[in-house]
Amino acid sequence: MSERSGGHVAYRAVLLAAALIVFGLLFQQLLTLLLATLITVIIAIAISAIADRLELLDIPRPIGALLALLAGLAIVAGLLWLLVPPFIDQTNEFADDVPGIVDDLRDQVHDLTGAEPGEISEQVDSFVDNYTDDPGKLIGPITSISLSVVGALAALILMLITAYYMAIRPEPLVDGLRRLAPPRHRAQADRIMRRLRGAWVGWMQGVAFDMLISGVLLYIGLTLIGLEFAIFFAVLTAAFSVIPYFGAFASGIPPVLFALTDSPGKALLVIVIYVAVQQIEGNLTIPLVMSRTVKLHPAVIAGGVVIVGQLFGFVGLIVAVPILSMATILVEELWVQRLEESDRAGPSPPDDRSVQLGQGDDDRGGDAHDDHDLHPDPEARHGGRS
Repeated sequence: MSERSGGHVAYRAVLLAAALIVFGLLFQQLLTLLLATLITVIIAIAISAIADRLELLDIPRPIGALLALLAGLAIVAGLLWLLVPPFIDQTNEFADDVPGIVDDLRDQVHDLTGAEPGEISEQVDSFVDNYTDDPGKLIGPITSISLSVVGALAALILMLITAYYMAIRPEPLVDGLRRLAPPRHRAQADRIMRRLRGAWVGWMQGVAFDMLISGVLLYIGLTLIGLEFAIFFAVLTAAFSVIPYFGAFASGIPPVLFALTDSPGKALLVIVIYVAVQQIEGNLTIPLVMSRTVKLHPAVIAGGVVIVGQLFGFVGLIVAVPILSMATILVEELWVQRLEESDRAGPSPPDDRSVQLGQGDDDRGGDAHDDHDLHPDPEARHGGRS
């Protein structure tokens, strides 16, 4: 019998190990699918919110959702039409000036570190020769990037189409999610979905406001100090502002290095401008726009962005705040609130009847115990009958 039980244990262990291996192999694909689903749901929520308002104006929901989708695409296309031409021009000028910028940076590094310009030039030339001697090193990444862009565009089109149909008829999806919860918890499930919807809509509004404010302020500030390619750096920072805190830091490095080629004083002015814009974001955008809807502490956002980036990669950083808000809401609803409710309820009061019955049982038990002590012999209690 023990051999059979041991065989069953070994069989289950092998199945568990195989299941873990399969899950590990599919883990990244599952995360990518979950991330694409989350982005699709967020887009559908935005379209649905606009369709709800248009429905109040007696506009049919399919037409309202289509108008919302087309309006969003038109806004993006308009911004690209306004910003891309000067952005491309300044990018080309920036690329043409790269050799001179490298020479200026080399001189600055020589002044700061004392390294000979010849040594710096040799290191730069050897780095460039690695790619010119073996073009595959450069062409390979470019090819993979182009293929990734094509795949991303195809996935984006599919997500937009799916989000449109989700926004037209969200009721079956919402009802399906409700039915996954037990009947006594469906009111809580409705509350969780409302909170998620409000948090994600607020995040989208905050991101749009943040991108507009940071881009405009940086363009004005960099133009006032006379830094070239101001619109290039402003658009770059506005695009990276979707990543909380770290996006502003990463997008601030190129303009600082570029200003350093002019003078350390101008580089310091660029740092001051970026810090000032970051302070405006931290004291205006996050508290007044995001914190009222997303309700996440800045420290939670900063730490959570690192974790989400490790799990989902760069694309995950774009929706890091929705992921963190979803995790926070689920923990509050499914864990924290239950603990608080049970703590407020306190221990259940004892039943008086059970106490009385217990006392009676104790009394009777005590009498029986005393009687048993007085008559240890069972036959003595029955008058000595056999």
